[in-house]
Amino acid sequence: MGSSSGPRPRPGPAGGGTYVLEDANSPAHAADSAAAAAAGVCDALECVFDAVAETRRDTAALLTAVAAEDRRPTTADLAGLRPGLHERLARLTLMSGAGFVAAPGLLADAEAWLEWWQTGPGGEARPLLLDLDPEHSPYWDYTHWEWFALARDTGRRAVAGPYVDYLCSDEYSLTLSVPVTVGDRFTGVAAADVYLPDFEAAVMPVLQRLTGPACLVNSRGRVAVSTYANHLAGSLLKGPDFGAVLAGAGGDTGRDPAAGDGGTDRTDGQDVTAGRALAPSGSPSLSGSGPHRHDGLSLRACGDIPLILVTGDG
Repeated sequence: MGSSSGPRPRPGPAGGGTYVLEDANSPAHAADSAAAAAAGVCDALECVFDAVAETRRDTAALLTAVAAEDRRPTTADLAGLRPGLHERLARLTLMSGAGFVAAPGLLADAEAWLEWWQTGPGGEARPLLLDLDPEHSPYWDYTHWEWFALARDTGRRAVAGPYVDYLCSDEYSLTLSVPVTVGDRFTGVAAADVYLPDFEAAVMPVLQRLTGPACLVNSRGRVAVSTYANHLAGSLLKGPDFGAVLAGAGGDTGRDPAAGDGGTDRTDGQDVTAGRALAPSGSPSLSGSGPHRHDGLSLRACGDIPLILVTGDG
């Protein structure tokens, strides 16, 4: 997705610094600090997923009301989402953009539509205006972008990226998304953007309190934040079955009752193959609760957030 350019205040830990790691010399520090770091990551992003869930709720209610009138929704109907989107952007500095992205064919007056708002340089909410004409725009078919396909294909929450957001901002970003369904029909996704530098500012202090290097990866091994010199943000960490780690933590491959994963990951966020297995070919299956080990690494799910904390195996 995207957000406008311009200086923005850097957020601190989104959860108010609940998970502070101390007593670094204690015998149980390594395990306790890894668990606390994973909890801190969950704390930082859960507020964004809460906001996305609010957008999903508002959208489902709006579409249900329109359906009760025995008609198809229009772009004008989706304008009813704007007050809530503006409030969420003003409330959460970690979010740089938020909105609802309609499934193709949902609306009566537009084949494709993004009811998307973003934070401007002065902090005001402003719309994202895109040309979605298939004859002129290379981005008209957004259904192949990871943030859309993951939520659609799995029915659960997803973290896409980090990827270069060519859709509008050309910035390195994460997009958090959940599917919106009315009855048993998929109608689109509710989502929010987080600039990668803002996410790093929120979670890097927690990772830096660990005794060794660490990184956060998504369900396909894409590195989101790292203190490893050889695992930079945006790179792929290969080998472990990251989806199984998330499933073993109770996240059903990292997908809560509202989001998802499955496909081919690229840094531009495109070309996702629906339903593809998360595990690399021949990789070991990891299941059960608690941290997992693979080739000298310790893998720990970050609660219900579809990200994994990777540290040296102590």
